[in-house]
Amino acid sequence: MFQTLRNAWKVLELRKKILYTLGMLLVYRLAGVIPVAGIDTAKVAATMENFSLLNFMAAMTGNQFSQMTIMAMGITPYINASIIMQLLTVAIPYLENLQKEGEEGRKKIAQYTRYATVILGFVQAVGLVAGMGAMKSDTFGSPFVTSCVIGISMAAGTALAMWIGERITENGIGNGISMLIFAGIIASLFNWCAAGITTLVTSFSLKTVLVAIALIIGILLMVVAVTYVSMGERRVPVAYAKRVVGRKMYGGQSTHIPMKVNSGGVLPLIFAYSIIQFPGTIMGFWSSSSIAQWWNNSFMYSGWYQLVLALLIIGFAYFYSSITFNPQEVAKNVQQNGGTIPGIRQGKPTSDYLARISRRLILFEGLFLALLATVPTMVSLWGGINLPFAASSLLIAVSVSLETMRQVESEMLMRHYKGFL
Repeated sequence: MFQTLRNAWKVLELRKKILYTLGMLLVYRLAGVIPVAGIDTAKVAATMENFSLLNFMAAMTGNQFSQMTIMAMGITPYINASIIMQLLTVAIPYLENLQKEGEEGRKKIAQYTRYATVILGFVQAVGLVAGMGAMKSDTFGSPFVTSCVIGISMAAGTALAMWIGERITENGIGNGISMLIFAGIIASLFNWCAAGITTLVTSFSLKTVLVAIALIIGILLMVVAVTYVSMGERRVPVAYAKRVVGRKMYGGQSTHIPMKVNSGGVLPLIFAYSIIQFPGTIMGFWSSSSIAQWWNNSFMYSGWYQLVLALLIIGFAYFYSSITFNPQEVAKNVQQNGGTIPGIRQGKPTSDYLARISRRLILFEGLFLALLATVPTMVSLWGGINLPFAASSLLIAVSVSLETMRQVESEMLMRHYKGFL
């Protein structure tokens, strides 16, 4: 990895992209120190101790949520808006036609997604702050004005984060949205490491040392497991028959169709966490109601919350795979190119075979992601140890790192062969 980065730094164009990415991430972190007026941060910190979901949001934003800065909502509203637009594309014919129009249609859908992001950023910011009871109603003389200031400030921060992510995707290295989430997680990890070292030095004992060693070993094991699953793939063999076109002969070779074990990456996790925030956000406007109190005091502490979260993760794993992988289309392309899967007839048997493999891989992917999402809660309940970040955050960090390194290597490979052909 370090050799790859060293070689990439020697390429002028890649060096510019890396510096541009680092510069935009620095702007994102600097904007995260601007506080929002009208919020009691002490109440926010007290509420976050009781809700693991809020801790996940803080980890995703690099603790900017706990400090209630303009970047407190991070990129979460953009993710929610993207989910809504994908669902509406299937349900609304107008959006479906836009998606089929090519680049221009996708630009319009992206524009609608930006509008929805700002609206959701405003609604979620006001709902979460009101639900936590952290709003200082007398700051601007009126609760309505205070709510508007909080909502507009955080919605503006979300719009800025969205713009930074798009600029990184266009001019930098890696996916911009993923890089912003990655930066927030790494910042939270550094804060936790510093706090852990301080605690270890000030309250040094055998128990503290053993807990620290157990945490380090557990984190390393999770990194290894996430890396293996992220890089794992099921290779379906395909044999192409020889065919003569003009005076040339094509085919006569064997290859494979790579089907990734974790084809959805971190998206099912992000989708599930984003969707499960909606009830709490809406109920935040009526925090005194019996339903809101039941949600906050009973559901969030029960095993039903973990079950619903796991089912959402598995459901979104199937949903995302149905969008990105079409076995009928793959079988059709294989048949048109004269290929066959050994032992499987062309046409519908091939598509059924690929669909069966895909369902098995998705089931494993969903169960693996659901287990990662519930690990911190199980450790807290059984061991009494509060992990500083969710295992899903670790999955995001490892996946983004691997994907960014793949992109750097592909950029270097393209430039290595430039002028050779």
